[in-house]
Amino acid sequence: MIGPNVTLATPMHPLLPEERNIRKREDGSFYNLEYAKPITIKDNCWLASNVVVCGGVTIGEGCVIGAGSVVIRDIPPYSLAVGNPCRVIRKITEKDHMPDGIAKLQTDR
Repeated sequence: MIGPNVTLATPMHPLLPEERNIRKREDGSFYNLEYAKPITIKDNCWLASNVVVCGGVTIGEGCVIGAGSVVIRDIPPYSLAVGNPCRVIRKITEKDHMPDGIAKLQTDR
């Protein structure tokens, strides 16, 4: 599940200005040294609204990423992670099951 305004930001740029600035080829055309790093999001994840995931990151299976988080490093499977920068606050476990009455209400609709 992906909430509103989630950004998957794969573009990367050199850190040094002389490498980051636009360059000119001999033929007069311009270019820069932008490149991309992959993002991997495993099955059954939920990225809440306004999450930003930076290039080079893997989010493990079953994770929940809290609203407004900025993911700059890998998140292990079945983790609840939040913040800027995003940090794992705990594992998602069997104790996170919804009470039977609430789950039944959702399926009866």
